Amino acid sequence: MNEFRPFRYGSRFVMAAIVVSAATLLPVSWAVAAEMPEMAPQTKASIQQVEMLVGTLRDSGAMSGPDLRQRRARFEALMASTPDPTRVQIRRVDANGVDGNLIWPARLHHPIGRRAILYLHGGGFYSGSLRTHRNVAAALAKAASADVLLIDYRLAPENGFPAQRDDAVAAFRWLLTSGYKPGNIVVAGESVGATLAIEVVLNQLRLRGTLPAAVVAMSPIADFSATGASLTANASSDPFMGKSELALIAGAFAGDRSPADPDISPLYGNFSGFPPLLIQVGSHETLLDDGMRLADKIRQAGGNASVEIWPGMIHQWQIFPFWLSDAQKAIGKVAEFAIAHFADKPAQ
Repeated sequence: MNEFRPFRYGSRFVMAAIVVSAATLLPVSWAVAAEMPEMAPQTKASIQQVEMLVGTLRDSGAMSGPDLRQRRARFEALMASTPDPTRVQIRRVDANGVDGNLIWPARLHHPIGRRAILYLHGGGFYSGSLRTHRNVAAALAKAASADVLLIDYRLAPENGFPAQRDDAVAAFRWLLTSGYKPGNIVVAGESVGATLAIEVVLNQLRLRGTLPAAVVAMSPIADFSATGASLTANASSDPFMGKSELALIAGAFAGDRSPADPDISPLYGNFSGFPPLLIQVGSHETLLDDGMRLADKIRQAGGNASVEIWPGMIHQWQIFPFWLSDAQKAIGKVAEFAIAHFADKPAQ
């Protein structure tokens, strides 16, 4: 794995790495507990990597300050200094009016056009782009032996709800009209990208439209009304996400709409008929409770939800595979889940 390079955003802050058991943070239903695989303890190397990541993110200024456009520019600058993905092909596409990158493994016999993952990036609805999330999308394409459609959906505060969801739905329908069968499409995202991934499917359910084979929600924000117990329990261990951050994001994205509106916070949606869902969340996240409650609600509606709680991980750690070994492993788990639900399995 690549070590941290000496970017101008040097690490100054060291965060204590304390593995928190989910059982000490919130009540977990037996239904959800049955779908929670046991995770290996966090290693010393992983602890050090997370400490360095936290310091780098703090120094970049991409996760703090009231000016969302300034945050966006700083995050772009940080991610522009990271390595470009390798061993993939990338083609610019117009996905029903939404700018996107179609990314697939650079392999001689890779069947482009058969299996697809629609990847919806995080960034608080105000940041994130084709460049900032190209690495995670490329890593997922290689691990899942699938085409990954990464889209540049419209951002807040310039564009509020429903622009982001409309762009995500348009991209999903582009995959359908481009020849991908529903059984070979998985919708995935991290942070607010996970929020969008869930909302795309809820929208399709309301309209009785075509559904994907499965959904992946990494560090999902499921409840902008901030009622999760872990928002308090994990406040000292999650450096970038809390009640004030949720309020800031909701204000830019949702405007005057209620944060408990199912279109804004998927936790309040109707999950009857929802496809199989994988949730990944870090034990240090304030949003740990969001993922647990979301899984519980889906199972109560008769659906299938699996939850992975990754020891010591912070919000949306998966987008840093060039710095975190646990990001690489998490992407591998997402790929395994996608492959398990594709109608046409990739050749071994």
